[in-house]
Amino acid sequence: VQEEKIFAGKVLRVHVCTMDGAEWLEEVPEDTTVEKLKERCLKHCVPGSLEDPKTVTHHKLIHATSEKVLTDTKTVLEENIQDRDVLLLIKKRAPPPLPKMADVSAEEKRKQEQKAPDKDAILKATANLPSRNMDRTVAHHNMRDFQTELRKILVSLIEVAQKLLALNPDAVELFKKANAMLDEDEEDRVDEIALRQLTEMGFPESRAVKALRLNHMSVTQAMEWLIEHADDPTVDAPLPGQTPSEATAEAGASSAAGEATAGPSSEADGEEAKDELTEIFKKIRRKREFRPDPRAVIALMEMGFDEKEVVDALRVNNNQQNAACEWLLGDRKPSPEDLDKGIDTNSPLFQAILENPVVQLGLTNPKTLLAFEDMLENPLNSTQWMNDPETGPVMLQISRIFQTLNRT
Repeated sequence: VQEEKIFAGKVLRVHVCTMDGAEWLEEVPEDTTVEKLKERCLKHCVPGSLEDPKTVTHHKLIHATSEKVLTDTKTVLEENIQDRDVLLLIKKRAPPPLPKMADVSAEEKRKQEQKAPDKDAILKATANLPSRNMDRTVAHHNMRDFQTELRKILVSLIEVAQKLLALNPDAVELFKKANAMLDEDEEDRVDEIALRQLTEMGFPESRAVKALRLNHMSVTQAMEWLIEHADDPTVDAPLPGQTPSEATAEAGASSAAGEATAGPSSEADGEEAKDELTEIFKKIRRKREFRPDPRAVIALMEMGFDEKEVVDALRVNNNQQNAACEWLLGDRKPSPEDLDKGIDTNSPLFQAILENPVVQLGLTNPKTLLAFEDMLENPLNSTQWMNDPETGPVMLQISRIFQTLNRT
C-alpha cells in the first residue's frame, strides 16, 4: 500500500449543479482546496475551458444549504463540506465597464453646470445692476420671528384676559373649574403601571418616581438609571428646579382648590371675591411655571454653571440644551427679564388682534388663559393648544393676523 493512500484524508461525495441544469457526483478528498475542486468541476462541464486561466477566477462555488460562497484558498474540510452536500457552480457577474474618458468629462461638465454659483460669481453677474436705497436693518427688523413676538403678544393678552374674566360675576367659579382642570392634567402625573413595576422590583417609590421623570416614563431606561445610580449619595436629591417645599406647595394648592370647589361661599363680598380670584391666579401660575429639563440642567451644571443661571438659560431657550449652552457662553441676550415684557398695546398688531371676534370670544374663556399661561412658560406645548377645539381657533387667528401685518 502506498504511503500517500495510508495518510490520505477522507473522500467526500458531493453533488455539483450548474445554472444550465447539469448535475453530477464529484468525489473529492477533504484536504482538497476549493480552487482545485472548482477546476475539476469546470473540466467536467466545460471541456477545454481551463486553457484560459481567467476561467477559474470567473466562477464560484456556493454551498446550497448555507448559501455561502466558498473561499478558493480554503480546503473542503475548512469550509465544513459534508458528504452528500450540494454545491452550485456559478459564473460570476462581469463588472460594469469603466466609463470612457469622454463620458467622464461630459459628466463632470454637467455637474459643474448644475452647481450653484459662488459669492464671486454672483458679485460679477450683478456688478452692473443699479443699487437700490434700502435700509437693510429696517428690513431685517420688519421680518420678525413669530415665536419671539408671540411671547410678547401672550404676555399682553394674559393681562387683558384676566381683566375681562374678573368682570364676570361667575369669575371665581370659572377659575375654580380651571384650577381643577390643571389638577387633571396628566403631564405631571407618573405612570402608575410603570411606577408599580419598579416598586415591585424593590426600588423605593420616591426614587422610582425620579427615575421615571428623568427618563420620560420609560420603565427600561428608568431601571437602568436606578441600577447605575444605586450607590450615588445624591440619588434621592430632588430634581433641579424642584424642591420638596415646592412639591408640598403644589399639593397644598390642589387641596385648597378642591376645598374651595366643594363649598363656594355665596355670602362673600366683592372684595373677598377679588382676593380669592387673585389667589387662584397665583395657584394657576404656580402650576404652569417653567419646568427645566432635568437632564439638561444636570449636563450644564456639570460644565461649571450655577443652577439658577442654567435654569434661566433653559427658560430663555425653550429647554434646548445646546442653545442654552451658547447663551451661557455668549452675551446672554435676551435676558430672562426681557421674557416678561409684553407688546406695545397701542401697536397696530395688538389692536388688530383685540378687534378680531374669535379672539374676543376666546378671551372670555378661562381655558384660553390657561393656554396662554402654559405656552408662555412651555412653548413646546403650543402644538397641543393649537389642536385644541377651544383654544386652536384663537391661536390660528393670532397667527394669521401676525402674518398678514408682517407682509405689509
